[in-house]
Amino acid sequence: MNNLVGHKSSLRWAVHISVAVLVVLWLIPTLGLLVSSFRTADQISTSGWWQALVTTEQNVIMRTAKPQDQQIIDGKYVIEGMLFSSKKSPEILAWGVSSIAIDDYIPGETAKLRKGGEISLRGDGYYHMVSDKPFKGSRGTRVFVKASMPPEFTLDNYRNVLFDPANVSGMAKAFLSTLTVAIPATIIPILIAAFAAYALAWMQFPGRALLVAFIVGLLVVPLQMALIPLLKLHMQIGIGKGFLGVWLAHTGFGLPLAIYLLRNYMVGLPKDIIENSRIDGATDFQIFMKIILPLSFPALAAFSIFQFLWTWNDLLVAKVFLFDSSGQTVVMTAKLVELLGSKGGNWEILATSAFVSIVVPLIVFFTLQKYLVRGLLTGSVK
Repeated sequence: MNNLVGHKSSLRWAVHISVAVLVVLWLIPTLGLLVSSFRTADQISTSGWWQALVTTEQNVIMRTAKPQDQQIIDGKYVIEGMLFSSKKSPEILAWGVSSIAIDDYIPGETAKLRKGGEISLRGDGYYHMVSDKPFKGSRGTRVFVKASMPPEFTLDNYRNVLFDPANVSGMAKAFLSTLTVAIPATIIPILIAAFAAYALAWMQFPGRALLVAFIVGLLVVPLQMALIPLLKLHMQIGIGKGFLGVWLAHTGFGLPLAIYLLRNYMVGLPKDIIENSRIDGATDFQIFMKIILPLSFPALAAFSIFQFLWTWNDLLVAKVFLFDSSGQTVVMTAKLVELLGSKGGNWEILATSAFVSIVVPLIVFFTLQKYLVRGLLTGSVK
């Protein structure tokens, strides 16, 4: 009885649990990235994203301004400023100048510095350092703070990343460069592969079987093996490193899989419709445009999703075929790697940039998924 058609499997619960676990594992880091992209640098450095909505008590290490910023006031050397850069300053409960005793002082008191001079700190984070001798060193003085950190969210991260032309990340230019690469690199191979797949599926010509076997053989060629020879070819024919070169590279690397998938799908389409159309006088181009393409929409949508995600998230091909010392054509993946190396402490910039880089693939995936499901349900032929 367990093998009857329509009988529900006893392992259905295991499938549901597995899917739920995968969704949770994917959703948690994405949610954390989204929350962190709206938090300030102080909030990110002092508490986890899961504490974004509650007031937390944190022990943090802050630094004053560098000695190069000192001023001479009334014959004394003075350094002053705010410990916290956020607009909504935490409430300082206690502070100290030594890691052994981080809560020796309360806000408003003055502490002696080991290298001379003294520092006072208010509850809102304002500090005042004064000394008879110049402050020395390349970094500011460490201040250990025990503070109550209220929740705070800001849109400044997105303004700096996307709309500020002078921002340190340059992510706005990288976003436009990635769109410039991904859109043509998705459309071009789909157009070529659709024509090639129809020819291999429904047109008779000598060597068709060998050509199919050759395309299948290209699927096992490692991408890394073809990078340098293809780059040399681009340099010899005058393409060089630019958008045209990276479009052709993505097209070449994506065509074998695209032709293979689309050809297998088109072969399974009803043969009677193709033959009846030819009897009615339709040309191969008319059959392809009016019959094959509408019926092949599910396969086209599926490959579009994977090709776009691959080109959008690509780093290797962009590094090889799209190099620009001025940074005008750097894609988002390369820019994120650059930020990790040069701006590893600016977590608010990294979180915002990383979330911006995944928003477009998410929109494309869920949008095309709707059309893909619709095509699967309505693409049948009676």
